[in-house]
Amino acid sequence: MMANFFDQFMSPVFLGIPLIALALSLPWVMFPRPSTRWQHNRTLTLQNWFMNRFTQQIFQPIPATGHHWALILMSLMIFLLTLNMLGLLPYTFTPTTQLSMNMAMAVPLWLATVITGMRNQPTHALGHLLPEGTPTLLVPILIVIETISLFIRPIALGVRLTANLTAGHLLIQLIATAAFQLFPLMPTVALTTAVLLFLLTLLEVAVAMIQAYVFVLLLSLYLQENV
Repeated sequence: MMANFFDQFMSPVFLGIPLIALALSLPWVMFPRPSTRWQHNRTLTLQNWFMNRFTQQIFQPIPATGHHWALILMSLMIFLLTLNMLGLLPYTFTPTTQLSMNMAMAVPLWLATVITGMRNQPTHALGHLLPEGTPTLLVPILIVIETISLFIRPIALGVRLTANLTAGHLLIQLIATAAFQLFPLMPTVALTTAVLLFLLTLLEVAVAMIQAYVFVLLLSLYLQENV
């Protein structure tokens, strides 16, 4: 048994070399590349259908000036989805449980949406800091509050993804350990715990997909405000 439940979140090292780069590059190896053929196989057809549907749903409320973000957000969705799903397999490492990595993705993308708004429509972008019809006495307070909430957005993006995945992995580890320890003493209770573990694993699969979608969806909402 693990000496510490948080050991599963440590970056794996082999011969003194961190394997985080291998974990980050693995999703791009698994997906088939687009081909120039007129007819595709089932895997590539399903992948293209998913990408088209997701892009249509995300960019439907966004004006045409923001549609050049489609490639970035679609690639980010596939990347996060694959990392989250691979992290549920036994003897694997989930890079998205690292707050540093999630913040490294959230901060530049959020900052890019803010810079886009400031460059294209600075008056409209700054108008979000002060709601229309605000009393004069509340103007300085609301500007400070809205500015703080603006800078909290990337922190919320990274912390939300990290916390949800970390909590799920810890809960799976705790229940799996309980089932393993109870099996010699109370087999019936251990089997019941194993069934609970299976159901929790299905729930974590849904959480892994939802968190990747929420991360990209919130970025698209920030983009929508600035275009």
